[in-house]
Amino acid sequence: MSAFGRDWTEARGLAPLIAALGPGNARYVGGAVRDTLLALPVKDIDIATVLPPREVMRRCKAAGIKTIPTGIDHGTVTALVDGRGIEITTLRRDVATDGRRATIAFSDDWREDAARRDFTINALYADPDSGTISDYFGGQADLAARCVRFIGDPAERIREDHLRILRYFRFQARFGSLPADAASEQACADLAATLKGLSRERIAMEMMNLLALPDPAPTIARMAALGVLAVILPEADPAPLAALVAAEAREGAAPDPLRRLASLLPCDRAAAEQVAARLRLSGAQKKRLALAAGRGEAQRDPRALAYRIGIEAARDRLLLSGLSTAPLAGWQPPVLPLKGGEIVARGVKAGPEVARILHAVEQRWVDEGFPGAARVNELLGAELGNAG
Repeated sequence: MSAFGRDWTEARGLAPLIAALGPGNARYVGGAVRDTLLALPVKDIDIATVLPPREVMRRCKAAGIKTIPTGIDHGTVTALVDGRGIEITTLRRDVATDGRRATIAFSDDWREDAARRDFTINALYADPDSGTISDYFGGQADLAARCVRFIGDPAERIREDHLRILRYFRFQARFGSLPADAASEQACADLAATLKGLSRERIAMEMMNLLALPDPAPTIARMAALGVLAVILPEADPAPLAALVAAEAREGAAPDPLRRLASLLPCDRAAAEQVAARLRLSGAQKKRLALAAGRGEAQRDPRALAYRIGIEAARDRLLLSGLSTAPLAGWQPPVLPLKGGEIVARGVKAGPEVARILHAVEQRWVDEGFPGAARVNELLGAELGNAG
């Protein structure tokens, strides 16, 4: 084997799988090849093969390798190697597409399979034995130039799968440089309206993947300038995102896609909840977006804020407001050392008055920076005196 991919192929025990598929029948493809050439960590490994899926399963079974027919109708079988899933997909060509799904036919032509992929940098194949790279559309040159470019006619590629518009911007944010490929950008702008036909879940997934990258702000701004962002997120203002990215870096906060989505939205709880519902976000995500929308309120003591709305939500608001999160480092909200029963024991009849007194003491306790039980007892005595 050549130096290409030796570390990750040997570490993941792929040799028996490649041997089972047979000489010349399989090549690594896509992200694993691209990331290896860029000296980046390899996460998912995909294999392309000339063998039909049932033959893949037969050969793997004979070699003692378990397989799962995860997408057998579309040519994909997942082989379990050392506890990891490796997708093996038969070479394909598109028979018909509608912008959301494709009808495919199996093929034995590597170039034909490459031609149906999205970007040149994703259409790279590596022979597992020799390490030879098969590059049919200039993907290696585009990698070197940091150019994200559709294979063939960009508009045709997008009409095959409308989600490729958002994938283009995600790959541009991760691998591209400026100026971007003009033809690719123009096609995304011209066909932006086709995104309306996609499921909200698919849009949310791509947007979250984009926003999770180290610095998506320039790309999000470009999406806005091209009219793409307004189609999927008409409420969005891209300007605050750059400030948030800078604040995260300054405070040592990891990139957080949901917090970054919040930065794009107005300081309006109802608007945040509407976006969450439209993107089919979870209940927890919806609540977090809604809390982040309150960043327009005066952010006084960070710990008081965290006690009231939670550590995560407080950190979101502080970062979105450009404020320091240092007061929250290693801090956990304390528990008020006072129970309703103690108030009843002091002669207050159980009921709404107990709740009112408890709340009043708690508010003063928070305002004073969470003092100990002795001070809480003093605060209770003062409140009972006022009540009397």
